[in-house]
Amino acid sequence: MVKLNFVVRSVVITLAFTLSLCDANDDDGNPKFHIVYLGSLPETKASYSPTSHHLNMLQQVLDGSNPTKSLVRSYKRSFNGFAAMLTNQQAAKLTEMEGVVSVFPSKTLQTQTTRSWDFLGLPKAPKMHQTVETNLVVGFLDTGVWPESKSFSDKGIKGPVPKHWKGTCAGGLNFTCNKKLIGARFYVENSARDNNGHGSHTASTAAGKTVDNGGFYGIAGGTARGAVPSSRIAAYKVCSDSGCEDHDILAAFDDAIADGVDVISLSISGTTARPLDTDSVAIGSFHAMAKGVLVVQSAGNYGPFPGTVASVAPWLITVAANTIDRKIIDKVVLGNGKVLTGIPVINPFESKRRTIPIALSNGNTRGCFKKSDDQCACLDEKSVKGKIILCDYFLQEDILFSGAAGAIGKASDLDNVADNTLMPSVTLLPKDYAIVKSYKNSTKHPSAKILKSESAQDHNAPKVVAFSGRGPNPTISEILKPDISAPGVDILAAYSPIGSPTEDPSTDNRSVHYNILSGTSMSCPHVSGIAAYVKSFHPHWSPAAIKSAIMTSAKPMVRSSVEDVGEYAYGSGQANPILAINPGLVYDINKEDYVQMLCNLGYNNRTIKVISGELNPCKGAAHRSLVRNLNYPTFAAHVRPMVPFNVRFGRIVTNVGLANSSYSVTITPNPQVNITVTPRVLSFKALNEKRSFVVKVVGKIPHETVVISSIVWLDGTHHVRSPIVIDVSVP
Repeated sequence: MVKLNFVVRSVVITLAFTLSLCDANDDDGNPKFHIVYLGSLPETKASYSPTSHHLNMLQQVLDGSNPTKSLVRSYKRSFNGFAAMLTNQQAAKLTEMEGVVSVFPSKTLQTQTTRSWDFLGLPKAPKMHQTVETNLVVGFLDTGVWPESKSFSDKGIKGPVPKHWKGTCAGGLNFTCNKKLIGARFYVENSARDNNGHGSHTASTAAGKTVDNGGFYGIAGGTARGAVPSSRIAAYKVCSDSGCEDHDILAAFDDAIADGVDVISLSISGTTARPLDTDSVAIGSFHAMAKGVLVVQSAGNYGPFPGTVASVAPWLITVAANTIDRKIIDKVVLGNGKVLTGIPVINPFESKRRTIPIALSNGNTRGCFKKSDDQCACLDEKSVKGKIILCDYFLQEDILFSGAAGAIGKASDLDNVADNTLMPSVTLLPKDYAIVKSYKNSTKHPSAKILKSESAQDHNAPKVVAFSGRGPNPTISEILKPDISAPGVDILAAYSPIGSPTEDPSTDNRSVHYNILSGTSMSCPHVSGIAAYVKSFHPHWSPAAIKSAIMTSAKPMVRSSVEDVGEYAYGSGQANPILAINPGLVYDINKEDYVQMLCNLGYNNRTIKVISGELNPCKGAAHRSLVRNLNYPTFAAHVRPMVPFNVRFGRIVTNVGLANSSYSVTITPNPQVNITVTPRVLSFKALNEKRSFVVKVVGKIPHETVVISSIVWLDGTHHVRSPIVIDVSVP
């Protein structure tokens, strides 16, 4: 099995707890978890029993074995399929059966705020609007929640549970719901209770109640709140400390859609993108979209390299992570008075003495090979006990067990995100680390004092962080991913008091109710909250219309480095919740449009018929070049160097602004290409009126590059912006 990642950062490398790929394709003859995806449920269900159908299919490949022992779970509420223990040979036989879309190993994805909502400009909701929010239900597929958290209290929540809610509170032993936390289910372990902290953090970020005096040991204190604090929450526990398995994710989708959630948030991702028909999140979110439910997913934590975005389905929102205007800083004062500022480490400790000796040598234990003295493995207790040690790379437990009083570490230039620490520590960039080494070697009694972390203003925000997954879209080059960026660095939100703050319970038994985490796991619920916020103003908008509103109203950003392609890092820019509720124009997409895109991608008619439940899903001639005509709020294409190109994008916008309005287009020029828009003016006489236009990009570029531009539709009030990205490269 492969594990989808919690998309958080951990100490040492990137958190996403490290994704493990337990190879489900090894042909050893042993049964393994497989998912058999059968597409949409039949429209007439009266005479159809999904479970009986699934057992009958298994009976045909199990050579007389009892199929009930192989069947793990049937998906039968919102779409059709099942999970079963199968050998590769049995899975191959099922693949050939009529009505089977795909059979694939159940991979295990692993999971990868106070100031952030103020930074995004979202005010606390007026009491009049809180009544509207109470009709919204946000579902979270995660590690569960801590139901007793103040962030999930129902104090002040008005009105009954929404009428469209069909779910239940099945959270297990000693798990109680309320008028805020109205639903809970678990698919792993024995309760929906959050033992980890990740699920409580994401749920409270999007939809948590307003809680004053939140903080982590006095760091980054303030008022913790979600975007829609009066909305309802439903928790679907699909992740344990070991990961989040595909078959559990699909089961939660099956339930959440049928339960009546309005938005589904998944701070879950893999290391790489997968084909749409073998990606549990792509499959589940397709059926959610078909029922009017918007899905938001993390982009993944495997940046900054190109093509590392792991969430690629066009019918969901993929979210990158950026900084906010508050950062965590750490300082160390050397014995000679020099003060050095490190990259962020969330250090709630301060050296107890005025200064502490710096170890002249880290020593070495017998039989341990080290490339350098600053490699802090196999530390000699006699050499380092009670002292600060210098480490070019270290694991916290090594230092804790050695008796050292603290550590000064060396970071790479890409490390710009705070990680929790268990001891006084600071991480310095190589040039500052060299200063400390030089000082240590220049005196007989070197010493230092490591100060407690503090908050400071970050004037460079927002910037996409290095770990955030980048485009281009490795599966569908015509769809720009990620879609949007949101705060995902140093986010304070609710936490499980039995979850380790450093996510390492073997060495960290502290108990906290709020914690600071970073990752695309943290940016995802910001956009989930914004989506719910937009839906509270426009309850009848489609998932695509809400997505379009968020994307076209986004704040443009600048790239994080010279090497970075900005739009591959942040998509349309940083989400802006206030502008998103009044976008002026939206690019709407329905289920039939997405189905036609699948036809143009080359999926066969039989497969698409099963996925969509439609008798004749593919309309007209299908061709890969037509994929770019999906009514997406961005424009992306791939062309070859030295080959002349004339790329055409057809789009339709719907007027949701002023009834009588006229929009003119502005094109950001790029000297490498010629961009035209026809017509250049769109006039509307009524709300919900539609107008079409065509964007053409013409050129011939001799070398590999990425061409960036944008168009903006303006009516004097609204600013509807869409990036244009042309990837010029050899496939």
